[in-house]
Amino acid sequence: MIYMVCRNRVADYARWKMVFDSHAKAHRAAGLELVHFWRSLEDPNNVFYVFEVADIERARAFVKRPGSEEAAEAAGVLDGELHFVARAAGYAPHDDGYAPDV
Repeated sequence: MIYMVCRNRVADYARWKMVFDSHAKAHRAAGLELVHFWRSLEDPNNVFYVFEVADIERARAFVKRPGSEEAAEAAGVLDGELHFVARAAGYAPHDDGYAPDV
């Protein structure tokens, strides 16, 4: 499975979250399903979220679509990053975290 891991530092969490939530239908249309969402304890305007990716090319097209940088700026994104990732071989979920496969 492929995931898109994202971090955004935003000027105003409430404003950013309203815009983010309004894009839920577009996320799904791009093959993205939100599976995790966190806010930093030290800086609540720093958010982290993970999407499960159904189709990496559709996901890449979504994040690179014309106007996406302007939309992020209008939502108050100060900086951010995203990475497409897959589970590393040799590790599997375990009740208390990750444990090596044996």
